Amino acid sequence: MKLHEYQAKQLLASYGVPVPEGRVATTPEEAKTIATELGGKVVIKAQAHTGARGKAGGVKVAETPTDAFEIAQEIIGMQLVTKQTGPAGLPVTSVLVEEAISIEKELYLSVAIDGSMAMPVIIASREGGMDIEEVAEQRPDAILKQYIDPACGFQGYQARALAFGLGLSGELNRPATALIEAVTRSFLETDGSIAEINPVVVTTDGRILAADAKFSIDDSALFRQKNLEGLRDRSQEADKELEAQDAGIGNYIKLDGNIGCLVNGAGLAMSTLDAIKMAGGDAANFLDIGTANSPEAVVAALKIIGTDPDVKAVLVNIFGGLARTDIIAQGVIDAKNQGLIPQPTVVRLAGSNVNEGNELLDNSGLDLVRANGFAEAAKSAVSAIS
Repeated sequence: MKLHEYQAKQLLASYGVPVPEGRVATTPEEAKTIATELGGKVVIKAQAHTGARGKAGGVKVAETPTDAFEIAQEIIGMQLVTKQTGPAGLPVTSVLVEEAISIEKELYLSVAIDGSMAMPVIIASREGGMDIEEVAEQRPDAILKQYIDPACGFQGYQARALAFGLGLSGELNRPATALIEAVTRSFLETDGSIAEINPVVVTTDGRILAADAKFSIDDSALFRQKNLEGLRDRSQEADKELEAQDAGIGNYIKLDGNIGCLVNGAGLAMSTLDAIKMAGGDAANFLDIGTANSPEAVVAALKIIGTDPDVKAVLVNIFGGLARTDIIAQGVIDAKNQGLIPQPTVVRLAGSNVNEGNELLDNSGLDLVRANGFAEAAKSAVSAIS
């Protein structure tokens, strides 16, 4: 679950992370009032779940409260389009109005999960304000890391090592160390998946602040983060993904292609996407239906796929283990009979009860494209569109 910048900063501030003074506004009038209270000159930031907002016109400096009103009027209500959002963009319903700060130095700090090491990692760099991926690729020596061993937890010396590595010594070392410790604690205690501050700034008046903030909570841990669930902004999520979640389907992701996919197992789903690409097509979604042993669950999933206007063909690729292919087959039949998947439909079944599943499909009288192999199924789905 992604947080808006203002929500992330509120969360970080509750752990003691210093942030610029500011408040969120949902109308131009509110933006003008906040700017007046902050002394006039402010930064207006579009609140949307994407990076590169400044490049897309979503971050601007207002010299006066009147400027703040006019800029907020431009930004609130816009569709913010960045390289991360795709051409559809994301709606902006609020802006963060923040004090304008005089920056002396920009640094980078984040906490994330390193899957290869199976533990959280703190990443820092003196190259703040830039894409960290670009820095890591071009100047890997500029990246500092400290891993958090779950057995002993985060240690104070690690924060001090990072602070010194960032060149923050003398009077700046203590507040820098405190900031790193606070960010790390907020990440660990809220089941974070990413906490990124880019940049951490040293101001000309000697303050260290989190000038920007990106924070995401692990969806799988929300059951124990009930106090944070209310921060979710559904307007920032794809309609189809929301529809899937509301139907109890947690493993659906909307993609840009036109071949809808119903697959069981994340590994098989990823391989199916690859097979479609190798056959010259593009998948319209990732959907791991898991161990679906009721036709109703299959129908619900196929309804989401079939009502997607981008979908021109449907590929059902099932390798039954715990999931029974005869139940999947019955779900496909029911969805077809209900008119939920009018698109050409390719079905490949293998595994548990495959003979029974194929018999159901054979006797259904439905116009289905049958495939025996993985590659054949993908090629048939691509061919069904042309």
